[in-house]
Amino acid sequence: MKKLYLIGMGPGGPQYLTIQAIDALKQVDVFFMLEKEGRGKEELLQMRLDILRHYLGESGYRVVTASSPARGTQGGYAAGVQTWHDEKRTLFEGLIASELRDGQSGALLLWGDPSLYDQTVTLATDLAACSGGALDIEIIPGITSVQMLTARHKIPLNRVGERITITTGRDAEQCDPAEIDNTVVMLDYNASFQRFTGQNMDVYWGGYLGCPDEILFAGALDEVLDELLRIKSQARQEKGWLMDTYLLRRRKDDPAS
Repeated sequence: MKKLYLIGMGPGGPQYLTIQAIDALKQVDVFFMLEKEGRGKEELLQMRLDILRHYLGESGYRVVTASSPARGTQGGYAAGVQTWHDEKRTLFEGLIASELRDGQSGALLLWGDPSLYDQTVTLATDLAACSGGALDIEIIPGITSVQMLTARHKIPLNRVGERITITTGRDAEQCDPAEIDNTVVMLDYNASFQRFTGQNMDVYWGGYLGCPDEILFAGALDEVLDELLRIKSQARQEKGWLMDTYLLRRRKDDPAS
């Protein structure tokens, strides 16, 4: 039997791995690293390599790098995502077949926690279910950017008696602003927080959370919007990539809250 670990690596630096994740690293024969297209991919790969060197040194394991399939847009969003997932599943299947011997284990280091907006868990469980018992998987949870965001801003995630919603930029582009009271937005390439001016909201924003070049910014959304847009644009321009997360929180003095 072969084994595949899906290890939540936290939001960036080696210090954010759990003890369970560190113990799992020591069981792995082959680490699979997927490279995305575009500027900044070397830095994303290097962060994972730094984690391995920090805890495992330079030897005793192999690193296999493969190009991650790009998500297409043909046929609409849902069709593009399905095609993308199918291609990734085929890629994982090929890597496991060609790079792992029976009795060996492989691993993917996944940003944050494997369960939060990352479909690798679904793809891996599908492969295990179709393997006839030849593949086992183990999921190691990790610290999320959501936790890091609230810790860095020194605020609780929830308020007393209120729900907390975690959603995507794509959803934030379409939802009714009146529905937003206390919402974390992830994967927001288009700065959807622009839609929520005039709503008496505060924004707590973080870019590259947990990384050495982490950026924090907060304030009343109506007052800081232009500066936040500038910060976001400059960060992406300088590094070629940006992972950011933010919390939109309607003020308590708002009758809609």
